[in-house]
Order: sequence, then structure tokens, then C-alpha cells
Amino acid sequence: MQTRPDMLTELCLAQRGFDFIAGFDEVGRGALAGPVMVGVAVMKADDIAHAKVPSGLTDSKLLSERRREGLYDELLGWCAASAVGQASNVEIDQWGISHALGIAALRALAQVERRIGMDLVGARVGAILDGPNDYITKALDSFDAPEVPVLAQIMTRIKADQCCALVSAASVIAKVTRDRLMVSLASGNVEYAPYHWERNKGYGSLEHREAIRRLGPCELHRVSWHLI
Repeated sequence: MQTRPDMLTELCLAQRGFDFIAGFDEVGRGALAGPVMVGVAVMKADDIAHAKVPSGLTDSKLLSERRREGLYDELLGWCAASAVGQASNVEIDQWGISHALGIAALRALAQVERRIGMDLVGARVGAILDGPNDYITKALDSFDAPEVPVLAQIMTRIKADQCCALVSAASVIAKVTRDRLMVSLASGNVEYAPYHWERNKGYGSLEHREAIRRLGPCELHRVSWHLI
């Protein structure tokens, strides 16, 4: 049975006095090629209590590709703003996956805050991050971190992508964004075509690993990883 997310955790953060509530989720952590991405979906705290969760929304991994695509535009209009930050395969190789995720999330946060002008109003931001590890706060004081107008107070929650609607929305937005990129890369460059990213999206399918074995990695592979 598919889990239906709600807004209860978001409402608790709104009641704690935050002006904006954000949900974060990652995609591409386990891929062999391409970037890792972190999506963020933001809503004004005043709107949380009255927000209606879009029908069929849940963790992107539990949805078909067709359903994710069908939800994408609706989700962009449902939240106040959204963004997707990324860290490249080169950055993953250089920094490791956890720090790369943190930088990608901060890049997303910086984008989304500037879009809704939070740097001008001095807002307080409360955020929900899927999983047990707060890789966002850990990346804040690093040399690689982008300038973020308003720092978010992060709370982590396991399976937040199934329980918290803003996190589910971030999950779907990020997944669709990354999948579209990998399909575009596969069709736009003959050097990438043999890896069949249009089907595996850079993950370690049998055909992908066989292509790496025959041809070696390309410039978009995470060469620090065990590719075959």
C-alpha cells in the first residue's frame, strides 16, 4: 500500500515560529555516472495549515516515471518555490558523496531563497531533510559552500520522503530533473550513448556495467567508485 504524505511535520515547524518551511531530498546518490542532486520545495508557514497535498504524491521511488512526470508541473505550482542543486561527478570524486550532497543542498537553498526574496525580509527557515544524516549543516562552514541568504534550521527524519509532503515534492522535482538530464546526455553525445543512460539514468544496471567494462569510464563517471 502506497504511503500518503501529510503536512503534520511542516505544520509543527510553522507553529514553532518559522516563516518558511522547506523540504529536502536527494537523488542520484548511488549512481555510477552523472551528478548527485538535492531538491528543495518551500512553502510559506502561513499557507501550511490550508495546503492540500496533491493527489498521488509520495516518494519519487514509489512512483512510475509517467506519474512523476505528470506531477512535476503541478508541484512547481503547489509550493511557493522550488529548486534543484547539484554536485558533479568530479566534485563527488574530490569531496566524497556526503559533502557533495551538502553542497548540492546548499546550492538549492541559495537558489530558492533568492527566488522568493527571503534575503530581503529576514525570514526564519525551518527545514526537513530525508534520512538520518544532516549533511547540510555539516557543509555550511566549508570552503566550498555557496553564500546562502538565510541559513535553515535542519531537522532530519527517516522516510520523510514518504511522510512529509514538502519532502515528497522535493523528491519528485529532483528525480524528474535528474532523469531528464541523463536522458538528454545519452541522446546528445555519441560518446555517452553506449552506456544507455536513457534507460538506467546512470545507475549500475547490467548493460551500464558491461559498457564500462568494454569501453572504460567516460568523463561523467564517478571514477573513485567501484564501477564494474
